[in-house]
Amino acid sequence: MPNSLNHPSTLLKPEWVELIRRHAPEAETLGKLHPEQLELVYDQQWFNLLSPKEYGGLGTPLPDLIKMEEALAWADGSLGWVVTLCCGAGWFGGFIDPGIAQQIYRDKQACLAGSGAPTGTATIIGDGYIINGSWKYASGVHHATYITVNCNIIDGDRPVLDAKGGQLILPFVLDRADVRLISGWKYIGMIATGSDAYAVDNLYVDKNRCFEIDPAAAIVDSQLYTYPFMQLAEATLAANISGLAVHFIDLCKPAFDFKATNIRRVNAVNVLVMNEALQSATALLNQARESFFEAVEASWNNPKSEALLKAVSNSSRMLAKIARETVDELFPYCGLLAASPDTEINRVWRDLHTASQHSLLTFLD
Repeated sequence: MPNSLNHPSTLLKPEWVELIRRHAPEAETLGKLHPEQLELVYDQQWFNLLSPKEYGGLGTPLPDLIKMEEALAWADGSLGWVVTLCCGAGWFGGFIDPGIAQQIYRDKQACLAGSGAPTGTATIIGDGYIINGSWKYASGVHHATYITVNCNIIDGDRPVLDAKGGQLILPFVLDRADVRLISGWKYIGMIATGSDAYAVDNLYVDKNRCFEIDPAAAIVDSQLYTYPFMQLAEATLAANISGLAVHFIDLCKPAFDFKATNIRRVNAVNVLVMNEALQSATALLNQARESFFEAVEASWNNPKSEALLKAVSNSSRMLAKIARETVDELFPYCGLLAASPDTEINRVWRDLHTASQHSLLTFLD
């Protein structure tokens, strides 16, 4: 491993990791984070990693953020993903009306969740809007105090167009009490994210609930809120997939040892093959991780460079691809232990293969 690249575990206290992993099986049963996991998240302000310092958030620079998110995903995939998506929604605090933002972050357990899909409508009425619609896949929605929605803006019965002549789509921030949850997260992995759907029916909101995600529209004066949203999203998701892959690789050694000592057909030659595969996969993943971290750091130091931003996109997608491929190369050597849904290694495998389906990281340019 290169000297500049640390294992994700170096960012977390051992007692945090023990607590997170001890409650991970029950969190799957609950379909959301376990209360003790959630209490740790609140204590460490992980939902506020990207929230503005002006409102009591941490305002974490992106290079530091992705390393912490990788570490949390390494501790547990669902917890890392919920923190990433909810603190990502907390990033919107840099664009939300200050009066509303102060109201949101007055709560020390503030948590924003939402969906980026424009599957709702906001019809202009007086000084506000009437919102209708339903949205899927809102990770952490069961812990949310506020929920964001993307809406097609409508004036009467006509769509409002943006500057390019397309449908104008804008986000809104809503009180959790005004949103109806819909059970809908039924996938093999990331079960404890509770990424259920939600709906809003004929809800009136004032115009100050609407905001715009654009560097020129940032209300908080900080580089964090002028860094492009696309690369921020790609990098934070890739960091989670990387953390999951590192966790899987960590679990391979004990799985290989168990197989070598309990299955008669596994001889010394087979053990050598498994160990060489493990070393090769570890080196390949770490190379991709280092390239990824370097790309994010470079773009953060020069966020106006289109070439450096493109490198973040490319390295994020490449890291996700290599994480999937290295895990899948090692999986057959892990035996039935890795195929049992009751084992930690299987949960990590399921989480990685669910998280890596995210459309932002599917295709290489």
